[in-house]
Amino acid sequence: MARSKTPSFVLTLKLDTQKYQEDILNKRFKLGRLIYNACLAEEYKNYRLMIESKEYQKVCKMPKGKERNEKFNALRKKYKLTISYVDSYVAPMQNKFKKNIDSLTAQKLAERALDTVNKLIFGKAKKVHFKKYDEDISLEGKANTSGIRYKDGYIEWNNLKIPVVIKSNDKYAQTAIQSRVKYCRIFRQYVKNRYKYYVQLILEGIPPLKERKIGNGDIGLDAGTQTIAVVTDTLANLIELSPETEGVDKEIIKLQRELNRSRRATNPDNYNEDGTVKKGTKGKWKKSKKYIKAQMQLRDRYRKRAEIRQQSHNKLANYIISLGDNIKVEDMDYNALQKRSKQTTVNRQTKRFNRKKRFGNSLLNKAPKKLLNNIEIKLSYFGKKLIKVNKTKVKASQYNHIEDTYIKKELSDRWNYFSYKGKIIKVQRDLYSAYLLQNTENDKIDRNKCVEKFDNFLKLHDEEINRLRKIKKTKKLVKSIGI
Repeated sequence: MARSKTPSFVLTLKLDTQKYQEDILNKRFKLGRLIYNACLAEEYKNYRLMIESKEYQKVCKMPKGKERNEKFNALRKKYKLTISYVDSYVAPMQNKFKKNIDSLTAQKLAERALDTVNKLIFGKAKKVHFKKYDEDISLEGKANTSGIRYKDGYIEWNNLKIPVVIKSNDKYAQTAIQSRVKYCRIFRQYVKNRYKYYVQLILEGIPPLKERKIGNGDIGLDAGTQTIAVVTDTLANLIELSPETEGVDKEIIKLQRELNRSRRATNPDNYNEDGTVKKGTKGKWKKSKKYIKAQMQLRDRYRKRAEIRQQSHNKLANYIISLGDNIKVEDMDYNALQKRSKQTTVNRQTKRFNRKKRFGNSLLNKAPKKLLNNIEIKLSYFGKKLIKVNKTKVKASQYNHIEDTYIKKELSDRWNYFSYKGKIIKVQRDLYSAYLLQNTENDKIDRNKCVEKFDNFLKLHDEEINRLRKIKKTKKLVKSIGI
């Protein structure tokens, strides 16, 4: 069933479930996980057979082009890595559990398993992950005509009829629900000390506009791993991403330590004398009741952090688009920043080897890419686009517009020093990069604009630095700000 390609948005609503309905849903989540894992195992087996074949290895050596792509497509059909095959493979399983899982939901699970393997094929992943026993899974249909469907304020699915909660003061949900429902997705979340059940309605069109405004003018954004610099003609801001999650982050660290201590005390035979985990311990771990309770608390804290971060990103995205409509940012590869460094380097001060870990934790906690995606979506409601500047052509972090030169800097160098009007001035690196991006056109920095507006930028820059220094007296700032 081909899904229409009209614009869509998601409305998440709570389900008013009774105990017997929760038991049925839990059973269906369990069956959905088993079906997904079975389909993933089948498709992964087919994938392994394909890459081990001589035909595949021969095609890999061919020059890139149309002929090579056609050969790959033929191999995928031969080794049953297609939607038609997974749909037929899942059909007997669905028939066995037809009282709980309908055919469209089963097909969707199978196609999600195929998408997971496709990420391996196209180099977007290195391995597949099966759904664990205690890992949640969402269940969704393909249309609102059968299977999981929304109708007149209820979710109907295989003899289940669950009312959807829409609050009387929620004007947004009341307006959004009038749009056509494309399909529904059911999921659960562990909130405080119990599971709560939700439905996501994928609706046609664009979300109802709240009191959302868009400004006029050029904006330069320099999105780091923990901060974002915003520069316009009237202001310069250096903002920490989602600072509201700080309290939850501390709770997460505390629970992680508690789990580690409990795990070591309950499973002493699984550790070597130096504290490392012994090989071959998979499936041999015991969990105490206290451990399971702490594990569920940790899951709740992760959910809480994600929700707080999303709210923070929404506020910040609305603030940024209210400043201007021509927003420019470097096209960063955040996936590459997550990976360990391949190069071995030595610290200039301590003369010790630097750790190869990079920005995985920062990107996980602060999610700068999600913020940029959020800005891009909000701009699309006004018919605008986020302008992504080619970082290899512009090199905003290296450029000096005064001398018209490029100087490569270390990541630890948070300040630029310039000789300007007979004196040495220092400018915060991220704010300066955002200033250069603001004055970029067609992947090229307009030096004349930079020279013309530099005095105004310096005034705004100094005001922002003074503001940050006042904040530092009462609150710790992230190190990347450099103050």
